[in-house]
This record gives sequence, C-alpha cells and structure tokens, in this order.
Amino acid sequence: MVIKEEIEINAPLSVVWRTFSQMEDWDSWNTACRSCCIISGDEDLSAGTCFSFVIRPLAFPMKVQPKIVKCDPGREVVWEGGKLGIHASHTWKFREEEGKVKLLSVESFQGPMVWMGHLLSVPKRLHRLTVEFLSTLKQASEACTSTQAWRL
Repeated sequence: MVIKEEIEINAPLSVVWRTFSQMEDWDSWNTACRSCCIISGDEDLSAGTCFSFVIRPLAFPMKVQPKIVKCDPGREVVWEGGKLGIHASHTWKFREEEGKVKLLSVESFQGPMVWMGHLLSVPKRLHRLTVEFLSTLKQASEACTSTQAWRL
C-alpha cells in the first residue's frame, strides 16, 4: 500500500524546513500528528533519531515510534517504523522552485496485516491525515513573515 501526496508551499525552503524540522513545535500547528517528542538521539532531525507521535487513523488514537533512517536537511527525510504487523516507511522530499517549495510525501506499508487495513478503509483515512499534515505545514510556513530569516 502506498500513499502519495504533494503540496506547493508559498514560502522559502528555509522557512518550510525550519517549521517541519522543529518537531517539539509540531503541536502548535500540526493537527494530524499530536504529542510529538524525541525519544532518543539528537534534538533535530538526523539519522538515528527516534521519536513518537499520536495519530488517529481510526476511532482510537495510535502512538507510533519511527526512527529516522535518512536525513538530508532541506532535501529529504526518511523514517521507518512498525506497529501491529505492518512496517511503514515515510519519505519527505523538499524541492524549492522560484521561492516556493514543493513537498512530496510518500508512505509505503508492508506486512501481513496490510490487507486488514484495506477492509477498514485505513488507506483513505491515512491519506486524509497526510493531506491534513501537509495543509497545516503549508499554513504554518506561509504565516511566517519574510522578516523571519531561518537558515538551514
């Protein structure tokens, strides 16, 4: 199962990256993933960092604890994790074009329980959460003023 979505954000890459990479601030803008915190590793996004957040793909909340396996700041982040017999990999690709950022989100799920997810409409619900995450990231990034110069 693969969930793919892309959004264009009207903000410089430095602002979008800063908003995305400051996980301890996610609760201030991110309505799709709640209670995000670093479990181990660096306080920023770097390979080897483990973190947790809570999503609600069904009626009940689910805590996930992925590990960042790749981080190229401002370009790409990949995290992986597993829960309930499903292994997930989430790739985020950032691309700046003419002062705007195109952000691609690709999530892939594998494992023996993926078929059950289809029965419960989980792909549709996870896609909705991805769209929500990207939309709120867009809003938060675009709300930053041009006088706030964030650097990678």
